[in-house]
Amino acid sequence: MAEVTFEVLGAEVERFAFTPTIALHLRVTEATGSPVGAIALRTQVRVEPQRRAYDGGDEERLLEPFGPKGQWAESLRPFLWAQLSTSIGCFQGSTEFDLPVACTYDTEVAATSYLAALRQGDIPLVLLFSGTVFSCGPRGLVAEPVPWHLEARYGLPVSCWRGAMDRFFPDSRWLRLSTEAADALGAFKAREALPTWDQAVALLLERAGELP
Repeated sequence: MAEVTFEVLGAEVERFAFTPTIALHLRVTEATGSPVGAIALRTQVRVEPQRRAYDGGDEERLLEPFGPKGQWAESLRPFLWAQLSTSIGCFQGSTEFDLPVACTYDTEVAATSYLAALRQGDIPLVLLFSGTVFSCGPRGLVAEPVPWHLEARYGLPVSCWRGAMDRFFPDSRWLRLSTEAADALGAFKAREALPTWDQAVALLLERAGELP
């Protein structure tokens, strides 16, 4: 029976992706030395926010996803970031492969709200594996499940996520508005003869006393 383990070696921003994408670089090792024909791998990438420390600035920015700090004992729970599928070709001993994680800047997605609040340090990830290992046995092709208990932890640098965002949306943040709110904001922008949406929002915030 194949005995596989997984390890995250690092991460980098995909330079030629169409959307913000981080490539997680992994190594898979087969401990018995038997040749592996292929692995059909499924991976859950989960964020474990309770595994890192936060400073005062973080606490203020994390108010939206987790509430006041007094509630964090209940609200600071792991959550899903991505579900990925990939195929690993034949190898013996060990081999390395990449898992591309597409990143959204939709601030209504829990992962984005959390990641955007961080300024430094690492994002604590846990990767949970499942799937099928294919190999050749005495009677032909053998298909064995990837054990459900297999996992790998990794601290993804916040700078890596921000690098992916800045590559596509430099110094920007996306917000979703209802059609009614967007129409009202557009009418305000036209009345005030403002050239950009950013200036329209900034003027509204200034009049509301939120900007100096």
